[in-house]
Amino acid sequence: MPIDPAIAVGAELPSRDLSWDSTDVLLYHLAVGADELSYVYEAALCGVLPTFATVATTLRDTEPPSVRMPGVDVDLARVVHGRQELEIHKPIPVRGGCTARSRIADVHDKGSAAIVVTETVTEFFTSRISIFVKGEGGFGGDRGPDTRVPVPGRKPDAEVLSPTEPRQALWYRLLGDRNPLHVDPGFAARAGFDRPILHGLCTYGMVLKAAIGAEPERVAGYRARFAGVVFPGETLRTRIWREDDRLVLTATVADRADAPALSDAVVTFR
Repeated sequence: MPIDPAIAVGAELPSRDLSWDSTDVLLYHLAVGADELSYVYEAALCGVLPTFATVATTLRDTEPPSVRMPGVDVDLARVVHGRQELEIHKPIPVRGGCTARSRIADVHDKGSAAIVVTETVTEFFTSRISIFVKGEGGFGGDRGPDTRVPVPGRKPDAEVLSPTEPRQALWYRLLGDRNPLHVDPGFAARAGFDRPILHGLCTYGMVLKAAIGAEPERVAGYRARFAGVVFPGETLRTRIWREDDRLVLTATVADRADAPALSDAVVTFR
């Protein structure tokens, strides 16, 4: 059985000592299209985009990710990122380090697929990653919580267009996400895609930047569901609704009749 919830849920994963400096931060900002001076010049930085947390644990990785954990052993080609959630405990510094402790938080049964939720905790952030494993559901487990976020029944308060670059996935993978899905046409075909797709977490970072502008240190949390694929070179359309101390977002691909990219997305502030 490639996924055994009885073994997986609650299992501790190896801890990691993380470190980064301004070069890592500037590269991340460039890789998610944050190319204003306030994001790419160390003497003028407005802060670190909170979504840097999603690469802080992979910065030095040079091998494709493995989906082998206690109770979980599946082919990478059958896995896509389903949902990402960040809690920011305090602003991430331009230069810093911390220890990351991880565990398998849950396994959900979606019928045709399984969702494996991992949680990583550091002094700066908590990251929860939900991966969608095709063909591994149907084991009679809980379907998991309802994470849908209704879009307000009015026009968005703002809309931002964010072009991606044809080479953007090549830049983003230098941050440690070496999944061949984003560079290798043969692997992408085996995973069911016409061509390599942009990293979902790259889209995730771009959408946050579009929503908050130059105020990264105000962000307390950010969560979203990956609702569709983005191909490098396409343009993202982020729609933004302001609600008290939070933003509700959707992101679509403007080039493909606003095909969904991110949904159920919320940013909360301090």
